[in-house]
Amino acid sequence: MLKFAVILALFCVVFRWALGQWPWDMLKPAPTRSQAVFQARKLLGVEHGASREQIVAAHKRLISMVHPDRGGSNHAVHEANDARDLLLDELPDRGARQQADLTDDEA
Repeated sequence: MLKFAVILALFCVVFRWALGQWPWDMLKPAPTRSQAVFQARKLLGVEHGASREQIVAAHKRLISMVHPDRGGSNHAVHEANDARDLLLDELPDRGARQQADLTDDEA
């Protein structure tokens, strides 16, 4: 029994080393877009219906805290940038603005 536990532990460590995640992390379902938007709002500290200016201001505040020059990490900066981009993509006027740009190009 101890031999099996040691082999299992070794397998888990090698799996983590090779793929960068634990074997049990593979069992979790992928997050949905609504969950990702919720997490992005939570990370930036903005509420549902936040304007573009509020999202950008919250992003700047977060970046000033997690920037590598201030003792943060590149990973945290990438997470903040991804959250900002996701929330900006969710804004309702963005699609209308892109449609207007397409019609202007055709004219």
